[in-house]
Amino acid sequence: MAMDRATLETYLRDAFPDADISLRDMAGDNDHWSAEIVSEQFRGKSRVAQHQMVYAALKGRMGGQLHALALVTRAPG
Repeated sequence: MAMDRATLETYLRDAFPDADISLRDMAGDNDHWSAEIVSEQFRGKSRVAQHQMVYAALKGRMGGQLHALALVTRAPG
């Protein structure tokens, strides 16, 4: 089962309410997404830690409902 844009965005907005989030369905199948997330919550954290925060926001759905997620994360500025 794939994850549609609205569901994915809801998970991300719940975890990162301050964020600027851009999503792109890379294959047109709701299963392969690209996300750019700019959030103050990422400031001072390594890229690995930032990505772990995103995966945690997805509450175990990565690899199941969501097959692939290409991430770009950073703090503003």
